[in-house]
Amino acid sequence: MRADDITHPKPTIVLIHGLWLTPKSWKGWIDRYQRAGYNVIAPPWPGLSSDVEAVRHHPEVLKGLTIKKIVDHYERIIRVLERPPILMGHSFGGLIVQLLLDRGLGAAGVAIDSAQSAGVPVLPLSTIRSTIQILGNPFTFNSVVELSPEKFHYAFTNSLSDAEAKRVYENLAVPGPAHVLWEGALALLNPNASSKVNYRNDKRAPLLFIAGSADHLVPPSINRANVKKYQSSTAITDYREFPKRTHFIVGEPGWEEVADFALQWSEKNARAQVPFTDVEAAFDPDMTFTGSAAPIPPADLTA
Repeated sequence: MRADDITHPKPTIVLIHGLWLTPKSWKGWIDRYQRAGYNVIAPPWPGLSSDVEAVRHHPEVLKGLTIKKIVDHYERIIRVLERPPILMGHSFGGLIVQLLLDRGLGAAGVAIDSAQSAGVPVLPLSTIRSTIQILGNPFTFNSVVELSPEKFHYAFTNSLSDAEAKRVYENLAVPGPAHVLWEGALALLNPNASSKVNYRNDKRAPLLFIAGSADHLVPPSINRANVKKYQSSTAITDYREFPKRTHFIVGEPGWEEVADFALQWSEKNARAQVPFTDVEAAFDPDMTFTGSAAPIPPADLTA
């Protein structure tokens, strides 16, 4: 370890998975970032196990899960860290990142193929086709529902062959709480829904949206509309679209390019790494700032 790594420690990276997946979907990213010297954590949603088979055998543990419960869960995890981490989320995990940043958490946030926050009324036909088996049946509102292999192939892995898509499904796909999907859908025209974000929040950490041009579940039009909602904020909001990438952008061939870009952008734009206590002190005139801000060193992704 270099002396510079001790005086200017690299921030923790928190990876947040999406609906119908577990932290196992981040395996490549975890290994890559750890080799670059980062502390990486990828906690599952509350009640969820990282063990795919365990979730498949006991999906009932996900019943009653809501967006707020998920965000509260990650907030508790983040607040025990010494310093604000870099937050990265995929799909509904990207929405969770948006909500956590709005709560004042994180040094930077990356929302990958992100479900839209409240009041973004964009619903492409491919999104409808990907979710119609759930949103077309009101009896699923409080259910735990799995995607069929065919629907998963269309929604997540549409660039892969049938055999490749089947392997991904068998290795990663799990049932998910339909209520979370319903919350997202019902928030399209309701800016005060549970996925509400203060789009004018100038104090939040920098936010990057990453989209895949071939994504069926969350096409780029959704992410671009979400980015536009933030245009009145002076906080950094960036957008990057990767060509020919699907909703399985975090695991399909070429995922390394996406992971490296997300990290490099985060390093460049992350807030200075000061302890949480000093961040809170900055908003409290009765408390004294005690730490010193340290620049974030560049990652060596060749390690």
